[in-house]
Order: sequence, then C-alpha cells, then structure tokens
Amino acid sequence: MPQTSSRGWQRPSIYDVARRAGVSHMTVSRVLNGHPNIRESTRSKVLQAIDEMNYTPSSIARALATRRARRIGVLIDGPVQNGPNNTLRALEKAARGVGYAVSAFSIGSDDESQMDSGVMELVTQGVDALCVIAPRASSLDLLRQQTTGLPTIVIKAEADAAWHTVGVDQRAGARLAVKHLIDLGHTSIAHLAGPQDWFDARERVQGWRESLDEAGLAHGPFVVGEWSSDFGFDFGQTFEWGDTTAVFAANDQIALGVVHGLARRGIRVPEDISVVGFDDLSDARHFLPPLTTVRQDFAELGELALQQVIAAIEGNTDPTHDTIQPALIVRESTASRA
Repeated sequence: MPQTSSRGWQRPSIYDVARRAGVSHMTVSRVLNGHPNIRESTRSKVLQAIDEMNYTPSSIARALATRRARRIGVLIDGPVQNGPNNTLRALEKAARGVGYAVSAFSIGSDDESQMDSGVMELVTQGVDALCVIAPRASSLDLLRQQTTGLPTIVIKAEADAAWHTVGVDQRAGARLAVKHLIDLGHTSIAHLAGPQDWFDARERVQGWRESLDEAGLAHGPFVVGEWSSDFGFDFGQTFEWGDTTAVFAANDQIALGVVHGLARRGIRVPEDISVVGFDDLSDARHFLPPLTTVRQDFAELGELALQQVIAAIEGNTDPTHDTIQPALIVRESTASRA
C-alpha cells in the first residue's frame, strides 16, 4: 500500500519496494531495467512488491539506476512554422510513449548566441542526447561549431556525414506534386519557393526542376519568397500568367494566398489555373477550393526520430540517414488542361 505520514500520502520509493521484497534497492533497480542476471524467483518477488505497492519509478530513481536522465534536448529552428512545430509535437508524443521527457529550446533568430544559449541550457539539464529540428542551413553551420559530446540527431531531408539524420523526403514530395500537374496536361508550371536557407525549400525546388526535366518541359516561372500567404497573394494578384497554367507552391499557406490573389482578379481555380500546395494543413481540405497538396506524416517522423535518438544513446555512433515518403492528396484545386 502507499506510504502515509502526518503530511498525508507519499509515493512509495524504490527503498520501500526493496524492503517489501526483502532485497536490496539495487536489485529492484536491476529488475526495473531488465538486467539479465537476476534469478527468476527474485524477479517475481520484486514484481509482486511493485504491484502490491502500486509503485511507479520516478525519473530521478530511473536516472540514478541507469545513469541516464531519460530526457532528450531538442533545439527547434523556425518554431512558428508548420513543419518544425508539428515535428516537435510528434517527437514529444513518441518520447512520452517510452518514458522519455523532452526539453525544448527555440532558436528565434540568426544570432549565434541563440544557438550557444540553447546548447548550453539543454546540456546543463543533463539530457541524454540532442535532437535538432533544423530547417535552416545557417543554424546547422552554427551547430557545427559546438562540441557537446552528446549523441546528436538532426531532422532534415538530406544526409549529413557529421550526424544521424532523419526526415521526410521533400524532393520526392515535390516530384509527386509536379508529376500530378504534368499528368493533367500542364506544360508551364510555376514554382513559388520558400526561403532558400531552408533545407526543405531547396529540396522542393530540386524536385520541381527534376520532374520538368524528365518530362522534357522548360522550367516555368520561379519566384523565391517567404512561407506566408501574403507572398502567395501578392504573386496571384500581380503575375502575368501568359502560358503558365499551374502553380506548385512550396507550402499550403503560399497556395492559399495564390488562390485568394487569383480570385481578386476573377481568375478561377482550377478552371483557369491549377494550384498544388505542400504540408496538408488540417484546414487544407476546407480551402475554397479544397487544396491538392502533399502530406507529411509527422507522427511517423517523430517515431523514426526517436528510434534514432535511442539507438544513438545506446551506442550507435555511425551516422545514419532515414527518410519517410510523403503522399499526394488530390482534391479540387487541380484539373486537366483542356
């Protein structure tokens, strides 16, 4: 039963379990952590005591037993954007499922002190590993200057010789979007790209170019901007379309702005211009018209990132690279070119 005192209920400790089972607290710790050199009769006594006392090992006790904090430090770049934010949430959920906690530090500017401060704060918390959600090349350049001695995993689509990496295959997603438009008969396809310091934006540009090259089509209009609806809106309002009949937007916010800008000019989507986005925001199916887009499975990304984190903590030091395949979601913002 739980312990009581004059101050009320107290959670039973590992020492209480040890007394109930008639073993040392180190034996209880070994049972909790699956140590193989424990007699089955001893293991049964400890497990019975744990069950009777409704004992839940605290993170402190677990850390003392394993010399690990069971805590992952996460540096998150571009935290207000959809991709980094959803990646962090997915990683937190996956970590909780296996008893790990997450401490996050947001990098909000290009100031080198932001990276220094983030690494320092997380390291001083005694984290077991660092996971870096790093969409920008400049942030990784700063990270390369740090020496922590901790296993480090970077979430990005490209492999990196310095770290374990995991990401959604952004180039493949862009190729899905552009191939869809080509299959509908579009031969001049514009691309509205995100900031080129972002790895994902670069990869989506490459996928757009490769798909056009393979189809023997000229590269359509190419404009670099921000991850914002305002960027798409300005383009939709002012661009002289000529032979261009389709747009691949680097994210759904840009696509939303394009549709709005076109509507202000009386240009119809998809009858006059087809539009494809990227991300599949939760509201993308409610755009007018519902948006054809590329879906990233952030839950799967979080699980895969966590697997790499734990493997690195357990001693896998050789840099690995894993990717998740995105999916094309076809809705009503694209149509065949008559």
